[in-house]
This record gives sequence, structure tokens and C-alpha cells, in this order.
Amino acid sequence: MEVDRTADNYPDLQESSDDSTPNLAERNLRRNDSLDVESRTIPGAVAGSNGHKVASWVVILQLAFQSIGVVYGDIGTSPLYVYASTFTEGIKHNDDVLGVLSLILYTLTFIPLLKYVFFVLQANDNGEGGTFALYSLLCRYAKIGLIPSQQVEDQEVSNFQVAPPTNRQKMASCLKSKLENSRAAKIFLLFATMLGTSMVIGDGVLTPSISVLSAVGGIKNATSTMTQEKIVWISVAILVCLFMVQRFGTHKVGYSFAPIICIWFALIGGIGFYNFIKFDPSVIKAVNPKYIFHYFKRNKIDAWISLGGVVLAITGTEALFADVGHFTVMSIRLSMCCVTYPALVSAYVGQASFLRKHADLVSDTFFESIPGPLYWPTFVVAVLASIVASQAMISGTFSIIQQSLSYGCFPRVKVVHTSSKYEGQVYIPEVNYLLMLACLGVTLGFKDTTRIGNAYGIAVVFVMALTSSFLVLIMIMIWKSHVLIIISYVLTIGLLEFLYLSSVLYKFDQGGYLPLAFAGVLMIIMYIWHDVHRRKYYYELEHKISAEKLKDIASLTTINRVPGLALFYSELVQGIPPIFNHYLVNIPTLQRVLIFVSFKSLPISKVPMEERFLFRRVEPRDINVFRCVVRYGYRDIIHEQESFEQVLVERLKGFIEEELWTLENDDGRVEEKRRNIEEEIEMVDKAWRDGIVHLIGQNEVVASKGSGFAKRVLIDYAYNALRRNLRQSEEVFYIPRKRMLKVGMTYEL
Repeated sequence: MEVDRTADNYPDLQESSDDSTPNLAERNLRRNDSLDVESRTIPGAVAGSNGHKVASWVVILQLAFQSIGVVYGDIGTSPLYVYASTFTEGIKHNDDVLGVLSLILYTLTFIPLLKYVFFVLQANDNGEGGTFALYSLLCRYAKIGLIPSQQVEDQEVSNFQVAPPTNRQKMASCLKSKLENSRAAKIFLLFATMLGTSMVIGDGVLTPSISVLSAVGGIKNATSTMTQEKIVWISVAILVCLFMVQRFGTHKVGYSFAPIICIWFALIGGIGFYNFIKFDPSVIKAVNPKYIFHYFKRNKIDAWISLGGVVLAITGTEALFADVGHFTVMSIRLSMCCVTYPALVSAYVGQASFLRKHADLVSDTFFESIPGPLYWPTFVVAVLASIVASQAMISGTFSIIQQSLSYGCFPRVKVVHTSSKYEGQVYIPEVNYLLMLACLGVTLGFKDTTRIGNAYGIAVVFVMALTSSFLVLIMIMIWKSHVLIIISYVLTIGLLEFLYLSSVLYKFDQGGYLPLAFAGVLMIIMYIWHDVHRRKYYYELEHKISAEKLKDIASLTTINRVPGLALFYSELVQGIPPIFNHYLVNIPTLQRVLIFVSFKSLPISKVPMEERFLFRRVEPRDINVFRCVVRYGYRDIIHEQESFEQVLVERLKGFIEEELWTLENDDGRVEEKRRNIEEEIEMVDKAWRDGIVHLIGQNEVVASKGSGFAKRVLIDYAYNALRRNLRQSEEVFYIPRKRMLKVGMTYEL
């Protein structure tokens, strides 16, 4: 049964190998005798898919339906509070409604529709979205990572689809060169990526609070016995239930919530159209941008301040991109253009038409504008839709944290893949519970939507501005867009976002500090983890065991070789880690076959299984020592250890066969080669049958003697405190404890 399950998980193992004598021209393997020269893939290997599978329209429509329930809840519930948040001091002039409506319409068109649907979604990383997806595209194209684990072979992975620039595109080449040669630029890009990630996580805290409070608050219009305190506690109960169902996964949550949001869009679109016809159809003239100019001319600085309310119309837009890994680009575009955008336009136009006749009701525009018979059905759906709104950013938070893990920018957490049918749908238990606690704290602390809205606006616009900055770099370096297109983008969408950013920052002391405080705490944690992770890698790189040293170790007669196969795990890609020598000094025993295994995350979403393992033999040949680099993308599933062990051994045997067949091309030695292959493969099989032991380096890190106070605090206290309270590597990689041996060593960084 185990073999069958493994074959299902790794279908490439089912391929037959009837050819007993491989074609030497197709199996031209270059030998490597230096430990500093990395493993190379075998040119004769079967090429993997390019990562762009063409989904059928049936699947696209299913995913489009699911995406309505997961992605658009946030932006879909914005009509609950946008006009109230914009006209906080009331409507001073009747035409101000036209000015704000015009701002909303053009903001919806330029940012969610034009920028995200037609530009940002195109910058997905093999189907994955979010701030780290943009950063990974740049890392694939230019060497801007701070950890030197890049290999030439990484570019042979089929999902590495970034074409190098030509001499004709001087702007792209020049920018790439400047980024690669500037350490400050590399640090700044990583800092910006961490900031964007932190702000998205902040969205995941603020969205549930403001959405649920706004929806539940509508009950005050129907009964005078409902106090604000009761509304807060009802909201808390709803939020607890929402976070508790996350463990069932995006797939089930999406199918459960999608009908609710579809009904919600039908209601707000229909009510909006009804109000538009009934009250003032002339508001359609707001499509003329002159009303924006008149609005600013009449209200001056107050109009600029009110932009902090207008921007709430596009809250949750980042979920379009962050959640694309849960679905597909086409499904997101289809649901946005055909359902979400028309419904939102109708809702805002209808509310504006209502306000032209009832300006005094602006503080509760949404519920006051509902026709009487539809009030309670709309209220119930509004509460349910607000719950879905929270789902959008929670799902996006899970996705973006999963990506940051692959860059060593986030402490180890457990990532659960919740769907076997759709890739990229994940759940992170630790993050889910921390989000819940933070969300409950915000709800109980602020208790109203006004200050939460101020905080929310800052988080939303910051993420959008960072996304635009990365997109401009991608347009220049990777897409090589025409300079007029880049300038047009910056002068329209870039300036619009800058205008909104300046407005929301004005309300910093009115709750706007909250997302920046969240981001500050998260960035400190991410910086501590990444900085010490980078220092550890450089330490191992500088103290790795040389080829000569390894030969001396192998020749020692004091080392006992025992039956079995040993897997020695290390993060170091370029060589043998120093902890191996430490192990032999204390335990001078080695299994018959030894494999140094390095898990490496590539800046791509997925690595095809047939391209995942890179092997090389460590000389001299008779010591039976190999190195293996196991490459994962940030959306790849790390399977259970039993499956991994079998696949690794099968790949090792394939490597041995390929290597021996590519030795000296002498037809007279075919039978001898065949015997050598059979003997070595039998030796590996016997070692596997004798048992596998997993050797893990348990590195303790301390600041080196003479280090400054800041460095000692960073390493000795902050990092080690995080490490003690988080998952260990054997838990992340499902290494069985009964066959595991930890080797301890102290690194002075």
C-alpha cells in the first residue's frame, strides 16, 4: 500500500525504464570533482511542465464562483460605511455628493479594475500572488537575495521563465546591474517586501473588526434596545466562530460563502438601481470628472481629508492579488468584471441618488436607503457578508506568510494544505489564532468603526503603493514595457495612490497608528529571524569542510562503517557543513551509505517533481557519500517522510545509473559497467533495507566574543527566544522521531 500511495503522490515514478542500455549521447553527464561546483541536472531528464496548465472552462467557472465567496467579501461590504466615513461632518453642499460619487467611480475603475485586474494579476508568479510573489520575480531575474544560495542549475527548472534582457533594452539591463551591485538596494527591497507583508497581515486583523461591527450595527435602526456594548459583544462572538472554521480550508469555506456573497451583490446592485430610478437619476452625470474639481474647490483641505473615507471603497483590493494562488487569474478576472464591479457601481450610484434627497441621513446611508420590505433580509445577508469579508484577508494572510517562509523571513510555522483538488489553498494554525486574538483586541478596544476605518485606510493604501513600486520594477526589468506605458502608469495610478496615502496619514493620531504599530512588531520579528538565518548561512559557508579535509576524514581507520543509510540534513547548499566533523569527532561511526540533504526554497511557486532532486557524488567513490539538494517552491507540499525517503532513494539509484553510463565511452566495457551499476544499486537497496537514520544538526547560536550590545540582544535573546517557542525543523519536514538523531553544535556569529 505504501508503494502505491507514493506512486500516486509522485506519478513520475511510474514511468517505465525498459531500455537496459541508455543512449550515451542523451546521457552526457558532466563529472564534478570539486565540492564547490554544484550538482547539475541530467540533460536527458524528462522536461517538466512550465507551470502554466490550461484549465478547462468548467474549472474556471467553478473557481470564479468560489472566488466570489473568498476574495470579494471585503470590497463587497465597503458600501456599508464609505459615505458615512467620507462625510463625517455631514453634507455641506448637495453637489458634494456628486463629487464624492465621481471620486468613488474613478477610484474603483483605476485601481481594482485597471491596476489589479489587468496589470498586477499579470505579474503573478506561476499562479501565485502577493508581495512576496513580486519579490520572487525580481529575485529570479536579478541576484538581489541576501543569502548566497543561488545555483546555476536553478535556472534549468522549467518554471524559471524569466528571459534575460537583450542589448537593445538598455534600461532593463542598467536597472538590473544597479540592483545587483547595491547592497543598500537589496536591503531596501527586502525591507519593502516585509513592510508589505506586515501590512497585509494588519489588513487581516482590521478587516474582520470593521466589517462585522458595521453590519451588526445596522440592527440599531430596527430596535432602540440595542446598545453599542451589545453590538460589540455580538461582533466578538461572530468573529470567534469565523476564525474557528478556518481549519476546514478555503475550498469548503469558499463554497459555503459564495452563495451568500452572490445574494449580497444581487441585493446591493438591485437596491442601488431601485434608488437610482426612484430618487435622482441625474447623479449619472458624476461620470464627468469636473465634479471632483468642483468638490475640491468648494471644500479645499476638508475635501483632501475626506479622501481617507473614499479610499475605503477599495478596501480588500489587495485580496484580488494575494488570493490568486487559491484560484486562477482568469477566474478572478471573470468574477470581478462580470459580478463585483457592476454590483458595486450600482450600489454607490444608488446611495448617492438617495443622499441627494436625504442628505441628513448620511451617517447611516446604507441601512436608511433600503426599501422597507427588504430591510431584515438585507440586514441578515449584510451580517453574513461581513463575515465573508473577513475571510478574504484571512486567506490572503495565510498565502503571503507561506511565501515569506520560503525566504527565511518568517519563523517556522505549520502550513496545512487544505485541498487536494486545488493547489495553494492553505491554513496556518498558529497565525489563525494570533489573528483572532489581535482582531478581538481591536474590536473590544476601539468599539466603533470610525477609528478602525482610519487605521484601515493606512494599511490599505500602504500595501497598494508598495505593490505599484514593485510593479514598476517588473515593468522595466522583466516585461520591458514601453517607457510611455510606465510613465502613464506612474502619472495616473501612482499619483492617485500617493494622494490617498497623504490623506490617510493625516489621521495618524485618530487610530491610524494601529496598522503601523502592527507592521512595526511584525517587521521586528521578521528582521530578527531573517538576519540571524543569514548569519548562520554565512557561518556554515565560511567553515564548510573542504574536499581535502573530507578525504582525510574518509581515510581514518578509526571510523566504523555500519549497515544502513544515513540522511544528514543541512541548510548549506555549497558544500559539507562543519557540524559533520563535529559529529564524527564525538561519534566515529558512519552508515554504509551517507547522503547530505539540503532543503532549498527557490523563488518560484512550484518545482516539478522530476526536477526537484540534484545529486552529486562526493569523492573518493568508495566511501559511498552523496550530496542532494532538494528544491521546493513556496507552494509545494512537503510530503510525509516515508514517501520522501522512497522517492529520494529511487532518484539516487537513477543518478548512479546515469553517472556510471557516462564514464569513458568504451563499448568493450558495457558488461562491466552493467555489473558496476547493478552492484552499486544493490548496495543502496541493501542499505535502505537495513534502515534509515536521520541526522539533524541542532545548531545553537550565540554572539561571538567582543560583539556589541545590539548584536548580543539580537542573537542571544531575541532570536533564541523566538526559536525556543516555535516549531523545530523535524516537525516542519515530518522527520520521524524514532529514527532521528540530533547533533548539537554552537555557532559563534
